[in-house]
Parts: sequence; structure tokens; C-alpha cells
Amino acid sequence: MATTDQPTPAQLARREAALGRVRKYGDPVLRERARRVAAVDAVVRDQIREMTRLLDDAMEAGLAATQLGVLNRVFVYRGDVDEPIRALVNPELEWVSEETDVAEEGCLSIPGIWVEVERAARVCVRALDEHGEPVAIDAEMPAARVLQHELDHLDGVLMLDRTTAQQRREALRELRRR
Repeated sequence: MATTDQPTPAQLARREAALGRVRKYGDPVLRERARRVAAVDAVVRDQIREMTRLLDDAMEAGLAATQLGVLNRVFVYRGDVDEPIRALVNPELEWVSEETDVAEEGCLSIPGIWVEVERAARVCVRALDEHGEPVAIDAEMPAARVLQHELDHLDGVLMLDRTTAQQRREALRELRRR
């Protein structure tokens, strides 16, 4: 059977359904700071399973609980399209490199908008995994960008807050136009 880089109609339908669950720009929950999770229990593991399914269906890089209206410090991500999806609970940025990288970012909560964002080129994030075990993730670009983007979501920060004033104005103008 031949493989193709183009998504099938079924994959596209699952993507649209997944994206329909994501809170969009203007929803006040996206500006809320998520709460620490007391324990990685059955409820949190169910949330992680659902978020993993949604991220996989959406064919994207990261999804924070706040984007689904859940104020838990949980996100799922993959550093590269070929990597498995990982979950981080109560993630904290341990360190960032002085070296930075500027690149375009998009966001499931601000569909169709891309802005340049400067991020640390390397980071270390400490968290719990989906089993409640401590993990430390040392990442460089592009995974470092994804981790920082999702951590921002847990703090109520959007990529528009991290871009230039000019790009923010243009992005907001485009959002109003739509």
C-alpha cells in the first residue's frame, strides 16, 4: 500500500472534530493560570488520555489543559511529528539558555495566525509524567519552543503576548477581519 503525506478524509474529519474542542482566542479561560495537580490519579490520567487523543487527531505539536477549559497544570506535546506524545503534569521551567531563537509560531487557540516569537534555544523542564513519576526534559529547538509555548498556556500567556507590537496589531486586525 502506498503512503502519502496528505491526510485522508477520515483524518481530516478527526482533525476538525478535535480542533472544535479547543477554546479560541477571546475565551477568558485562556488567560487563567492553571492550578497545580495534587496527584496523578485516575481523573488526571483520563484527562491525559483524552488530550493525547485530541492532539493526535489534530496532528499538532502541543495541547494544554487550559485550551480545553480545564485549569489543571497539564499538557501533552511531541517535539517532532515522528515522536510519541508525552504528558507533563505540574511542569516547571528549571533553566533556559541565554541563546535564543526567533521563529514563527501558530496556536490551536488562534487558528490561522502565525507570528514570530523569540524563545530560549534550550530549556530544562521538570514535571511528573502520566504515571506520577518525576521527569526532567532537556530540550533544544524545536521541542524547546513547544515546551515554552505550552508552559505559557498554563500561565495564561498567549503567543501574541510574546511577539512584537506590530505583529500583535496585525494578528488582531486579521482576527477581527475573520
